[in-house]
Amino acid sequence: MIVCIAEKPSVARDIARILGATTSRDGYMEGNGYQVTWTFGHLCELKEPNDYQPNWHYWTLAALPMVPSRFGIKLIPDQGIEKQFNVISKLYAGADEIINCGDAGQEGELIQRWVMQIAHVKCPVKRLWISSMTDEAIKEGFQKLKSQDNYESLYLAGLCRAIGDWLLGMNATRLYTLMYGRNRQVLSIGRVQTPTLALIVQRQKEIDNFNPEPYWVLSTIYRNTLFTATAGKFSSEDEGRQAFALIEGRPFTVKSVEKKQGKEAPRQLYDLTSLQVDCNRKFGFSAELTLNLIQGLYEKKLTTYPRVDTQYLSDDIYPKCPSILNGVSQTKLAGQKPYLEIIRQLAAISPKLPKSKRVFDTSKVTDHHAIIPTGQTPSGLTDNEQHVYDLIARRFIAAFYPDCKFATTTVVGVVKEDETADEPGKEHENKGIEFKATGKEIIDAGWRIVFTKAEQSEDDHSDNADNPTATQHQQDSEEAVLPPFTRGESGPHKPTLTEKQTQPPKYYTEASLLRAMETAGKLVDNDELRAAMKENGIGRPSSRAGIIETLFKRHYIRRQRKNLVATPTGIQLIDTIHEKLLTSVELTGIWEKKLHDIEHHRYQPAQFIEELKQQVNEIVTDVMHDNSNRTIEGITPDEPPVKPKSPAGTATVKTTGKTKPRRASAKKKTKPTTANIAATANTSGPHEGDICPKCGQGHVIKGKTAYGCSRWHEGCDYRFSFVSSETISKTQG
Repeated sequence: MIVCIAEKPSVARDIARILGATTSRDGYMEGNGYQVTWTFGHLCELKEPNDYQPNWHYWTLAALPMVPSRFGIKLIPDQGIEKQFNVISKLYAGADEIINCGDAGQEGELIQRWVMQIAHVKCPVKRLWISSMTDEAIKEGFQKLKSQDNYESLYLAGLCRAIGDWLLGMNATRLYTLMYGRNRQVLSIGRVQTPTLALIVQRQKEIDNFNPEPYWVLSTIYRNTLFTATAGKFSSEDEGRQAFALIEGRPFTVKSVEKKQGKEAPRQLYDLTSLQVDCNRKFGFSAELTLNLIQGLYEKKLTTYPRVDTQYLSDDIYPKCPSILNGVSQTKLAGQKPYLEIIRQLAAISPKLPKSKRVFDTSKVTDHHAIIPTGQTPSGLTDNEQHVYDLIARRFIAAFYPDCKFATTTVVGVVKEDETADEPGKEHENKGIEFKATGKEIIDAGWRIVFTKAEQSEDDHSDNADNPTATQHQQDSEEAVLPPFTRGESGPHKPTLTEKQTQPPKYYTEASLLRAMETAGKLVDNDELRAAMKENGIGRPSSRAGIIETLFKRHYIRRQRKNLVATPTGIQLIDTIHEKLLTSVELTGIWEKKLHDIEHHRYQPAQFIEELKQQVNEIVTDVMHDNSNRTIEGITPDEPPVKPKSPAGTATVKTTGKTKPRRASAKKKTKPTTANIAATANTSGPHEGDICPKCGQGHVIKGKTAYGCSRWHEGCDYRFSFVSSETISKTQG
């Protein structure tokens, strides 16, 4: 018997249907020589401190650092998990062969390997590796099964990540809680979350400490076109007025007109981070909400595997693209076929689909290719799902369109201060004050016709989202179409001297924070440069959304519209931490690169763990020698203080490095009651992106007639009708 195991029941059912395993059993499907079972995500975890030594059960400085000589794993203590594991273990015992059908990534590999280890698997294991959940992709994947040994480095990288998070999270959280929390609250420290918080705090301090300085800009209007002095800004008003007086009443003369032709390639396909960035900028979606939405589209077979960090396709995808485009052309959204006409235009422009190195480059694809549509026709999508699908579909279509052709016109004019400057021999004495205007004219829209003008403008301006010196006028002027000018023409103009102030850096949004995490704190919008820096980013594309949400849950940051603002607790925590490994984005990025290198056989796992052990020892020693008696007082007003667990139960850190209180006996988990939900729910009804009040794991999503849970396909039946929401609003009004 061949046993297949997937990461969740819904995926297992799809695989079972393809394999002909149509008979339902308790915890698995069976038929045609196959048994198909599933996990619920993680069934196992690294052992907790007290599993290694009894005295590690208690939060004491004397027990630190906690460094096990050998790390072990255990089954998560939960009745449902234990029941499913027993089913899996029994199937494994009778298996001739096992096929690992877990998510094709580091985390998916770790989940299944741990289950197999605890179940003591002895038979051969093969690996299913697919990038989409379409029937075709599943069938093709089963024809190309490989030995699990081929993915050993992937597992080792995931294991090192988990151990690293345990070592740093467990030790640093207890250390800082005991030293500076003074039993008032748990101070959660994580290998990725703390440097991310440090980014937000640093930016906030730059804003708070910023002293605006006045400056003056000299400009003039000639033929309804704004020209700005090329000499730059004046630091004093007197200096600016002197320049203004010199040109007032004197004619403006066009010195040169330069027109350059240019091309703009289509934007690259989406990886997870760039999709999260666009969804945040365009729709205000949180990174986690976007991840949930794209994961749902993947499971509905509409898009390819989402947790990717590449924006390229492998060469073997090219022959499938015409079929994918044909499927996308038949897509109906809101009763319309929004992609039919632009795909028809594409066919008219290029009967044979072009193959660009900017799109297809196998050398830049590791585990998975960029996110693209599968060609399956969507149906029953929520508004938010439609938004995400539309972004992916249009980005994919545009990739095959020709470049946008444009002309950039630069007009330089001059106002002579002295009319005698043109006399022979006096040119060097007075050249006048020079002004410049720049405009951009689209000659051939190319790929830009795939998007509306509003979308194009939004995308163009988003490149300057984190540039404090990029004014709205500058952004607009770059896109302005200038009237025709002739060299030597001259006429009256209207000069102005405008006082401005230097501007502070902008607060991080989730979009700009994701970019900063991706590039180790450096805000990079250039696609090629950003791609080159990805190896040094912090966190994985799939984990960054969770890291940001953790900072919210710990009340280290809060939202102020789209801006991310550090709370007093978050600021005090970062101010208290002096160890660079804990707060430095660059250093953490180096660790991430080492994990990436482990995955690609360029770095030894044992060396990574030993280096981290040494770092943890140094951190503990340094902090314990701190006699400053500092205390972190910043407790969020709307949240009661959290104390470390007593011997009856202990706070533990999961393998992600997040601190989470857990009861001593997980078997006695309490489910949210109606009363609890009513007491904690927002009285105005649910909002998209909120934590599901029923299961506590999913997020609230908007359907056609009601709000529901993003984990509906996993059994959560939470529902809040729009009628109920309206009733609440009327009652409050």
